[in-house]
Amino acid sequence: MAGGKETPRQKMIGMMYLVLTALLALQVSSAIMEKFMFLDDSLMYAVGVADKANGDVVKKIQKAVDDGGGKDKAVVDKAQEVRKKTADMIALMNSLRDEMIEKTGGKEEDGSYKGGKEEEKVAQLMVGAEGSGKGKAYDLQVKLNEFSEKTIPGIVGKNEKGEYYVNPSRIALDGKDDPKIKSNDQKKKDFAKLNFAETPLVAALAVMATFESEVKKLETSALEALSSQVGATDLKFDNVFAVATAKSGVVAAGTDYEAELFLAASASAVTPTMTFNGKAVTVKNGRGQIKFRASGNSYDKDGNSQQKWKGAITINNKGKDTTFTIDVPFVVAKPVIQIQSATVNSLYLRCGNELNVLVPALGSQYAPQFSASGADLTGQNGKGYVLVVPTSPSGVKLNVSSGGFAIGFQEFKVRGIPKPEIKVLNGGKEVDQKNGVPAPGPRTLSVKAIAEENFGKALPKDAKYTVTKYNILLARGKRPVTQQTFTSEVAQLGQFAAAAQPGDRLIIEVQEVKRTNFRGQQETVNLGTPIITVPLQ
Repeated sequence: MAGGKETPRQKMIGMMYLVLTALLALQVSSAIMEKFMFLDDSLMYAVGVADKANGDVVKKIQKAVDDGGGKDKAVVDKAQEVRKKTADMIALMNSLRDEMIEKTGGKEEDGSYKGGKEEEKVAQLMVGAEGSGKGKAYDLQVKLNEFSEKTIPGIVGKNEKGEYYVNPSRIALDGKDDPKIKSNDQKKKDFAKLNFAETPLVAALAVMATFESEVKKLETSALEALSSQVGATDLKFDNVFAVATAKSGVVAAGTDYEAELFLAASASAVTPTMTFNGKAVTVKNGRGQIKFRASGNSYDKDGNSQQKWKGAITINNKGKDTTFTIDVPFVVAKPVIQIQSATVNSLYLRCGNELNVLVPALGSQYAPQFSASGADLTGQNGKGYVLVVPTSPSGVKLNVSSGGFAIGFQEFKVRGIPKPEIKVLNGGKEVDQKNGVPAPGPRTLSVKAIAEENFGKALPKDAKYTVTKYNILLARGKRPVTQQTFTSEVAQLGQFAAAAQPGDRLIIEVQEVKRTNFRGQQETVNLGTPIITVPLQ
């Protein structure tokens, strides 16, 4: 192949990356299913366009050979063999598509899939029983790689330097061989499990469409190489039109939109200039490289925003410039912010509320930044984790951005810190305030402040209470016998026991309780003056 062209394997990796990113965000809602169907339809349409264009290339190769007296008939034979091998490969994949659709229930009258959300039957067909290696995806992987590594490069052959015109490469990779796969769990998966396990039908069809697209790209590369061998590329343009192919017609706001803008019947003798929205773009091998940060507005009820970009291609033919323009529509999907937290419904005032803020649609491009009104923010370990400390009881607004691009915001109610419950313990058990304890009473008592259950479970680092001051009075009738003030939670009551009689009572008056927050700082808790009475029987 000519130097500088992106290899089919690289193109496959880019396409599959977008598909797998979409799978990570999959919640199998009706809107998501529609987006996968849209992706599948777009890719299959592109496959059809490429098939027609490649058929025209073969005709031009035939004409060039005929005009040359038939001396390069072997090139025509190679071109026809490339077409046949490609058609066989596409037919195999289309049969697998049909079989998946049939196994999951077929189609509705409106063309939608009855089993669009079905995962198990797709896995049974394509992956097979666990560890068996007998799913149809395994055979597909072998045939795809044989097609891209041996069949097509072998048919087209090598140049004078002994280099293949079409670079041999594998296009059906296991997780461990795919440089785009970063997750260790995903790297452990083979080709079949990576693409078809735990995958709904609509997603599986989109995955299959990406490989059909890669097969067609290989065919295109092969025919371009054969065309250059007989001068079939030095042709006059007879039906020129602008075509744009996008890696995905549905993108999330904040992610990169990527597409290629090119002439369907371009020739190596023609060097076009191209623009995107009026700005010049880099042209590689006759194809404009389009990349920009997608943004949306006026989202509909499904969270989609209809957008478009304008492309222009200018060629010089016999000293005259001709410009072709095209408007390319695409859909920007509004990213959904997901919050994971024990306190997600409302946050506790002056406490460290840990939040994990996720935007699944952004995938590996997610680079979060946060700001807030009504709260202080503290960074946490881990991508998307943030510690929110509400400073206002009126509420908190958390703003989420990624890579400097605003994604959205989430509002939270703020609740006050619930007051702890005072408990008096004797030997680790709570004292029975109604029936009391036998005279002369306990030798020790523990006075503790216990956090409200939900608060204690949600924010254990902020639910640490200590009773720091209380007074115990031994009373007989209406008069006090003895009393003492304590500043630790455990009170030694030897002097009380020496003076106590049946019928007396211990009166515990709590005077001060402190709470230690997640920063290790203490604050006084306003409990009033709780009083607990323990009768001595």
